[in-house]
Formats: sequence, C-alpha cells, structure tokens
Amino acid sequence: MKKAFPELDITPLFSGPLGGDQQIGAMIAEGKLDGLIFFVDPLSPMPHDVDVKALNRLAVVYDLPMAQSRSSANMIIRGMMMEKYGTIDL
Repeated sequence: MKKAFPELDITPLFSGPLGGDQQIGAMIAEGKLDGLIFFVDPLSPMPHDVDVKALNRLAVVYDLPMAQSRSSANMIIRGMMMEKYGTIDL
C-alpha cells in the first residue's frame, strides 16, 4: 500500500489473529487515532466478532469516530477534511 500511495501516512499492523486488533486498541487508548474505519462482511461468520466488539467499546469510551459501513466512513472522512481544510467540494 505504501508503494502505491506514497503520499499517505500508513502504519502497517499485524492481522487480527496475530495481534492487529490489540495494536489498534492500544492506538485508540493512547489517543493516536483521529478515527477508525473498520469494514466487516455482515453476511459472513465472524470468528473475530469479540475483537470487533472490543474495538467498538474502546471507540465509544474514547469518543473516537468509528465507521463500519461505506456511508459512515464517507461522513467521517468528510468531517476530517472539513476540519483540516475548511469547506470542501466532494
């Protein structure tokens, strides 16, 4: 991803089973995230459902905007862009 979009500030994390969810949780608790976009397939079994719920709880506790759908992700991104650049035309 970094090679495809070098202008983006990307921090690679482990996959969920290898501790990625815990890495994200720590970043939330440390105030290192402005928002979280976490897509899931609601029609597939989710063996990591407990981990996703834990991230949801942390996002609520730390008042972090979290999106799990494309439309809510768009709203978060628009809000962040408006905060940084003022009025935007998307």
